[in-house]
Amino acid sequence: AEHCAQVEAHTESAGLRTMLRAPLSRGMASAAGKVVVAPRRRSRLALRAPIQLTETAAERIKELLDRRRESGGGDDGPAALRVGVKTRGCSGMSYTMNYATEKKKLDEEVVEHGVTVWIDSAALMHIVGTTMDYVEDDLSAEFIFHNPNAEGSCGCGESFTTKPLDIGRADG
Repeated sequence: AEHCAQVEAHTESAGLRTMLRAPLSRGMASAAGKVVVAPRRRSRLALRAPIQLTETAAERIKELLDRRRESGGGDDGPAALRVGVKTRGCSGMSYTMNYATEKKKLDEEVVEHGVTVWIDSAALMHIVGTTMDYVEDDLSAEFIFHNPNAEGSCGCGESFTTKPLDIGRADG
């Protein structure tokens, strides 16, 4: 009779536990048998939204959406604000904000302080980690984006450039 050994392999990052049964006489190279995968555990850490809204930004977005709905005749108005980026300006990119009636397939949804903002999927890598604020003073009132990915901006602050991504580059 062949003797079997149980070998446990743990993959901590994926939260998996695998059990393999392999004959001792053959070694692990020809291991075949039953694989049991434990049920996936949910992560205990809550995922952070790709963009944070300050309370003042959320209040202003709510005012704009409400005003647009009232002028549009009720429920036909926008459901959210869509934030994206466009190639323009002296530094390369600028933010776009548009009223949106429905979420696009790949949009990221952020719900904070009672308002919904959809992030355009093409803009996500440029604005992830950004805090959106609304500031009023004696001369102006505007949304301001505090973007940790911004490497530089033009003098007027309307456009920005981001750090290049190092995905897949080999050092050598």
